[in-house]
Amino acid sequence: MMLTHPTLDQMQALGLAGMAAAYRQLAEQDNAADLSRDEWLGLMLDREAAIRADRRLTNRLAAAKLRFVDACIEDIDFAFRRGLDRRNTLQLAQGAWLKAHDNLILTGQTGTGKTWLACAFGRQAARLDHSVLYLRVPRLFEDLAMARLDGRFPRLIDKLARVQLLILDLCAARSDVERYRSPRY
Repeated sequence: MMLTHPTLDQMQALGLAGMAAAYRQLAEQDNAADLSRDEWLGLMLDREAAIRADRRLTNRLAAAKLRFVDACIEDIDFAFRRGLDRRNTLQLAQGAWLKAHDNLILTGQTGTGKTWLACAFGRQAARLDHSVLYLRVPRLFEDLAMARLDGRFPRLIDKLARVQLLILDLCAARSDVERYRSPRY
């Protein structure tokens, strides 16, 4: 068993948990002496960078509040008759449209998986280091109305404007549709 090393304590104190874990792991290996200092440092930095990237992705996905949290581009079934073009979909997954501040509108029949596909694009955007937020439109309207009443409206609009990919899902439960239907219609 390895004794606690002052360097490990400093790494932990500085918030370098990934580097500390890599240091411990390297020190316990039999061939650790064969590695140069540069290799040790490189491996430790790689681990720290990977852990921070994972943490950022986890935080972005939690903040996104995706309806289908497990939806991802890799799981799209192109064999199913939805009219999805594989090449176009995979090109969109590269995220150039996000960098160009373009919009993406998914349309189709009820039950064809538009919400799932939107969540898959949201997950991909988070992987590409973009902020994402999923909102159902009826709920957004309620939040906007309440924000106007209690004075949070400017902050809410500012929050929505800062999101790089805002997914607005028009799909609503029957009760939501009936609640927002005007009595004149």
